[in-house]
Amino acid sequence: MNNHQQPREFGLYSIFTGIFCTALVLVPVLGSKFIAVGSFALNGSTLIFPITFIFNDILTEVYGYKLSRRIIWTGMGCQIFATLMITLISFWPGADFWTNQQSFKTILGFAPRATFASLMAYFFSEFTNSLVLSKMKFLHDGKKGFKQAWRFVASTIAGELVDSIVFMSIAFIGVLSTKNIITTIITIWIAKVLYEIIALPISTRFANYVKKVDGVDEIDYPDHTNYNPFAVFFAK
Repeated sequence: MNNHQQPREFGLYSIFTGIFCTALVLVPVLGSKFIAVGSFALNGSTLIFPITFIFNDILTEVYGYKLSRRIIWTGMGCQIFATLMITLISFWPGADFWTNQQSFKTILGFAPRATFASLMAYFFSEFTNSLVLSKMKFLHDGKKGFKQAWRFVASTIAGELVDSIVFMSIAFIGVLSTKNIITTIITIWIAKVLYEIIALPISTRFANYVKKVDGVDEIDYPDHTNYNPFAVFFAK
C-alpha cells in the first residue's frame, strides 16, 4: 500500500508553462527590431516581455510561489538552451548556396554582454515579482477585488523596476552616460507598469477563472513556504 500522497494535477498549469516559455524565447528575436508606436520608438520585445510578468502574477496568485518558482526556472532553462542553439547555428559554416549569413547574424546574433544582462534581469525580476505577490496575498488573506488588483500592480512595480535596473546597468554601464541609463530605466519601467495596469481587468478575471477550473487558490503561509529561489533543486 502506497502511503505517499500523490501530487495534484492541474490541467492548465502545463499550458501556462508552454506559453510562458514561448514568450521568453521570443524576447531576443523580437528585440532585434524597433517599432513605431505613434511618435515613440519601442523595442519589439517590449510588447511581449511584460506578458511574462502578467503570467507570473497569475501563476503565483493561483498556484502559489512554489509552482511559480518551477516555471521561472523552466523559462530560464529554455532561454539558455535557445541562446546556445542559436549561437551554434550562427557560427556553424553555412551551405555553399546560403547567402543570408549576415542577415541571420543581424537578427539572431549573439551579444554576450546583452545576453548575460537579460538572463540576470529575468532571474532577479521574476523572483522579485513572485515573492512580492506571494507575501501580499498572505497579508491580504487571499482577498479579491481591489486588494487582488493592488498586489498584481505592486508586484509588477517591484519586478519591472528590478528588471530595468539590472538589465540597463549590466548591458550599458560604460557604453551610455549615467543620465541616459537612468532616463531609459525610468521610461521602460513606466511603460511596462502601464502595460500591466491596462491588462489588469483581464489578468485578474482570468486568474479567478483559473482558480475555478483547476480548483486551487493557494496562499503561501510563511511557516510553510521556502522562498529560496534555488530550493527547487533540493526539494524532495
